[in-house]
Amino acid sequence: MSDEITNRVENSSLVQVSLDEFYPQGERVLFDIKDFLRDEIALIEKEFRAAIKETNWADFDGKYVGVVCSVDAIVPLWAFMLIASQLEPFAKKVVFGNKEDLEKAVFSDVLSELDFSVYKDATMIVKGCGKYPIPEAVVVDFAVKLQKVAKSIMFGEACSAVPLFKRKKTN
Repeated sequence: MSDEITNRVENSSLVQVSLDEFYPQGERVLFDIKDFLRDEIALIEKEFRAAIKETNWADFDGKYVGVVCSVDAIVPLWAFMLIASQLEPFAKKVVFGNKEDLEKAVFSDVLSELDFSVYKDATMIVKGCGKYPIPEAVVVDFAVKLQKVAKSIMFGEACSAVPLFKRKKTN
């Protein structure tokens, strides 16, 4: 009997992937329109445009920005568009929505650029635990795209992976 410990997972053909590998770095922030409303309830166009003009948009340089209104107010669509047009020259990405919406949109861009052909006919394990908050919708999207090329997909860790997909053999 050998005293040497062998990592059979490392020596196998399993390909382990974590969505953390694709996590785009950069600060995620929300821009809340409520701060530009009178009494957090009414948008007064003249006041709104003045506040927009006084905003230092460079504060959003290089950030991912979600534009929201966190109070129950009627905000015309053009107000969101105006804010987006001011953010666009500075922010990495601007979306309408909360932090989860923002994260989904950011990852949508990442996954659309990802070359899934490197996983062609691979036996894959998608790691479940990571250091970044990756929305479930992103994991589902990744699995759907991966299934088009991989031979099989499992979820978790090699010691306790849950089988998800196995391509049927064709004769």
